Amino acid sequence: MGRGDPARTRRNYLATVGATATAVGLSGCTGGEPQPPNESTNETAPVSDERPVFPGYETTPVTVSTPDGERLGSVTAAVADTDELRQLGLSATESLADDHGMLFIFDRVADRTFVMREMDFGIDIVYADASGTITQIHRAPAPDPDEDGEEHRYPGRGQYVLEVTLDWTTERDVESGDRLDWGK
Repeated sequence: MGRGDPARTRRNYLATVGATATAVGLSGCTGGEPQPPNESTNETAPVSDERPVFPGYETTPVTVSTPDGERLGSVTAAVADTDELRQLGLSATESLADDHGMLFIFDRVADRTFVMREMDFGIDIVYADASGTITQIHRAPAPDPDEDGEEHRYPGRGQYVLEVTLDWTTERDVESGDRLDWGK
């Protein structure tokens, strides 16, 4: 592997993030005030083990519904609303839980192309217009181990793009014309 090899760069990035998270966890930083001892048992109160779904991203619940309002499914989505967050996308993620996704938010409707850059798993790519109506869905399998994913291109037109686990849309009968709803 060469020094500029994308897989090596990604591994180094993930190792750095993991080491930083471990160091913060071991240093006792819990994000809150210490809990007082429980007087009845003299044990400390439990500390929440909640971690962000995608570190560095805000999250929002996204629901997919038919035009008639029938709920087809929902995910907790990381919000990629800056150039930097949109460029990184899910490429620094090793896996994606079935109830998680990423919502890409742009300023306007336009023709866009998403790629599977440095992806280790497949996803569904869902394009939606300015009102949240789904315009196109792509099934995007993971690139082969010897590919960087840059050649795997999925064009569409939209202002919003939701990425969810591979076959999530098929399993829930999501199709063009259905709607994405979140706290916009």
